[in-house]
Amino acid sequence: MKIAAVQMVSGASLEANLDSARRLIAQAAAEGARLVALPEYFCFMGRTDSDKLAIAEHPGDGAIQSMLAEAAARHGVWLVGGTLPLRSPDPQRVLNSCCVYAPDGAPAARYDKIHLFRFERESGGVRESYDEGRAILAGTGPVACDADGLRVGLSVCYDLRFPELYRVLMAPPCDLLCVPSAFTYTTGQAHWELLLRARAVENQCYVLAPAQGGRHENGRRTWGHSMIVDPWGEVLAVRPEGEGVVLAELDAARIAEVRSQLPALTHRRL
Repeated sequence: MKIAAVQMVSGASLEANLDSARRLIAQAAAEGARLVALPEYFCFMGRTDSDKLAIAEHPGDGAIQSMLAEAAARHGVWLVGGTLPLRSPDPQRVLNSCCVYAPDGAPAARYDKIHLFRFERESGGVRESYDEGRAILAGTGPVACDADGLRVGLSVCYDLRFPELYRVLMAPPCDLLCVPSAFTYTTGQAHWELLLRARAVENQCYVLAPAQGGRHENGRRTWGHSMIVDPWGEVLAVRPEGEGVVLAELDAARIAEVRSQLPALTHRRL
C-alpha cells in the first residue's frame, strides 16, 4: 500500500486551511496513495491557545469532520485527519482529536491526544513558552484501527516521547504508527527524526509522520520534516519545510523480514 504524509503551514483561516487540505489530499491520491495522513491542527493554527474553542465541533458533526469524510470518499482513500478540536466536558478546553475515515467516508476511529505538551525556554533573549493543558483536555486511552488489513496505531505529536504508549499499541503488533504533529522548531530540530526512527526500530513497523512545517501567521515556527520511516529505521521520504506531500510504499513483506531476522518483539520480558 502506498502511504502519504501531508505537510502544511496552517493559518488562522479555517476555510483556507480546509481548501489547502483538500488540494493536498487530492494530490496524494493522484500519486497513488491509498492511505493519507494530515498534520496536527491542519484545520487551524490560531493566534492564541483559546482561539480553537471558537471552531470546536461536536463529535460526528461539523464542517471539518464533513470535509474529511467527503475527501476520503471522493478519493477512495483511508484518511487520517490530523487533529481537530472537539468539544469536551470542560467548556474551557477542547479535545485534540485524530479522526480516521474509511474510503467510503465512514468514521473508522477516533483518538484523543493523551500527552499534553509543555515547554519553556529562554535563549538569546527570546522566550518560548507552551502549555497545551490551558486549552486542551487530555484523552484517556490508546486507539488502533484496521485499514485494509493493516493495523494502524494512532498518536499525536508530544505522544512521540512516550514509548510506553506505543508498547500498548503493539498488542497485537501494528504495521503502521501515525504521528500527526506540529513540533516546535526548537524541539523538532533536536529530537524529531531521532524519536521517529526510534519508534520505528523498537516496534519494527512503519512510521508515518505528517507535520506542520514553516512560519505561521501567529509567529510560531514549526519544524516540518514530514517523513515516512521503515521498520529498520530507514527514512524513506522527507519534506524539510513548506506544504507538500511525501509518499512511500508500505511493504508487509518488509515488516515480516525485519521481524524474522531480528525477532525483538518476541524477546520482550516486561
